[in-house]
Amino acid sequence: MTGPAPDPAFSPSAGPHGVGIGWRPEIAGFVAGLPGLRFVEVVAETVAPAGPLPDGLTELRERGVTVVPHGVKLSLGGAEPVDPARVAHLAGVAAAVDAPLVSEHIAFVRAGGLEAGHLLPLSRSRETVAAVVANVRRTQVELPVPLALEPIAALFDWPDDELDEADFLTEILDATGALLLLDVANVHANARNRGEDPLALLDRLPLDRVAYAHVAGGAEQDGFYHDTHTDPIPAAVLDLVGELCVRHRPPALLLERDGRYPPAAEFRGELDALAAASGYPVIT
Repeated sequence: MTGPAPDPAFSPSAGPHGVGIGWRPEIAGFVAGLPGLRFVEVVAETVAPAGPLPDGLTELRERGVTVVPHGVKLSLGGAEPVDPARVAHLAGVAAAVDAPLVSEHIAFVRAGGLEAGHLLPLSRSRETVAAVVANVRRTQVELPVPLALEPIAALFDWPDDELDEADFLTEILDATGALLLLDVANVHANARNRGEDPLALLDRLPLDRVAYAHVAGGAEQDGFYHDTHTDPIPAAVLDLVGELCVRHRPPALLLERDGRYPPAAEFRGELDALAAASGYPVIT
């Protein structure tokens, strides 16, 4: 499958850089106190494009901190076309925070009018590739900035898979010209649950297309590794960050945490460990 080259409108120098953190209202004070912070990511659906920004985000913008909207409800992998209102919302948030790019997931969250409430994995078939590509292109037309796509962590694979993960992702990126949001924790989780080597996936992905990377914690339960975003980053994930950076260091890496927030000292320790693994300056 052929398609456009990576979006020429995106300049790596204009995008996020260094170590960042996912902005959440519960940790807004902690985030505001990070002296070296250069970028954050905000869940796009929590921001009203026409209204005032959440408390704390305006102050970060005034400090020159880059804000990247991260969508969770477009359902780019759904069989139905993306909802124009949801795309317009994402575009509006990008404009409101003066974002250099936005990101969303290669997943589906609704079908037949039903909302799953979760990011659900796609079958890796060529029919699915075509559906994702169509929805990504519909979205890109309306966005004022480039789009980065994030593969999700999955506890199972569909029985009708025709492609492995590397080929599946590469076909979508090649056909759309989209950037890649590489979640290192998801790479670890999927490899662990499939009994595969995570480095084998890294070695086959177009790492030069990575706009930034996610890093998060997880936990083992009932023989599976769950990408919880509520646990500390395992050593294996930090090691994988190092392996990624040896191959092609992404412009930026972001710590995700969505609950069970640790004490500030522990939080700063995780950010320092991420900086050490990637070779970027500490932000604490």
